Amino acid sequence: MKCCEPTQDALFGGISRRDFLKVCTAAAVYMGFTESFGPKIAEAVTTASRRPPVIWLSGQECTGCTETLLRTTHPTFESLILDLISLDYSETLNAGAGHQAEEFRAKSIEENTGKFILVVEGSIPVKDGGIYCKVAGRTVLDILKETAPKAAAVIAIGSCATWGGVPSAEPNPTGATPVYKILEGTGIPVVNIPGCPPNPYNFLSTILYYVTFKKLPQLDDKLRPKFAYGRLIHENCERRPHFDAGRFAEQFGDEGHRQGYCLYKLGCKGPETFNNCSTLRFNDVGTWPVNIGHPCFGCSEEGVGFTAPLHSPARPLYITPPTQFVSATPEQGKGASSLAAAVAGAAVGAGAVAIGLNLGKKDHDENEES
Repeated sequence: MKCCEPTQDALFGGISRRDFLKVCTAAAVYMGFTESFGPKIAEAVTTASRRPPVIWLSGQECTGCTETLLRTTHPTFESLILDLISLDYSETLNAGAGHQAEEFRAKSIEENTGKFILVVEGSIPVKDGGIYCKVAGRTVLDILKETAPKAAAVIAIGSCATWGGVPSAEPNPTGATPVYKILEGTGIPVVNIPGCPPNPYNFLSTILYYVTFKKLPQLDDKLRPKFAYGRLIHENCERRPHFDAGRFAEQFGDEGHRQGYCLYKLGCKGPETFNNCSTLRFNDVGTWPVNIGHPCFGCSEEGVGFTAPLHSPARPLYITPPTQFVSATPEQGKGASSLAAAVAGAAVGAGAVAIGLNLGKKDHDENEES
């Protein structure tokens, strides 16, 4: 056995190999595979020779996407950059600075042309030649155009990089543009991981998939991994039964809001936003905006977050009725009102279906495959 080869009881990223295998198995299931793929993923990510080099560029952004990755626990961020990938350049996390950092970036790109993953965080300003975001005296626009053709693939992380995000909101004075539009027509493979910030495990699972299978996961028509963005948030929301039964919070702090009723009338965009927030949650403690009382504002959906007014009603898409409508639990002596609520709920649910059917019909079959 080599001196550096981990044993069964050795730690990998702060956990034993047995627990790491469990993590990889969970990741496999999360991506739509059977449990048998867990060992294959574990073998791939623990083989040093397979670590893909990563160049991480930053455009117009708040660094929130990097911040969310710093809070991952399985694997931890240090395991990601030291064991799963080789993070050769990141303007936020570089150990070096100035000419040293830029020279190392150029060296890594030259040595790994066609092999490295280019991660882009933030939108790209194009107005006035892109002068509104520069690194080392060069526009990020020029750096992206120069670097992307040399990469094996490009991952746009966060809503700014995928759709334009906050910088692109009207009147968009800098001409903030998403990465995929900059590279449109070049043939360079681009993966979008939207969210503000995105769940870090959507990004990590994409990396794990690439490391294991040497290719990108199956994408939808908006270049998003189907395993993460194949379903509407609304479909798996814990407040969905209240929506179906016609129970809504009318304003923040009212009785319905305190009882956990549906937030649709407060502007929740879950019925038109594709993401897994309602199932994967954040911070490894089960939180996400809706379960702490705030409507989803559609940050991960193009044309919704940072575009639609925050508290305007959502435009429900593909709302399917449940097998049976959930009725309100009747209190003593209030059976009639409960029956009325159930009937109203059925009417609301049926109305939502009608709304969804009348709101444009784009092909959703590919999303349903995931």
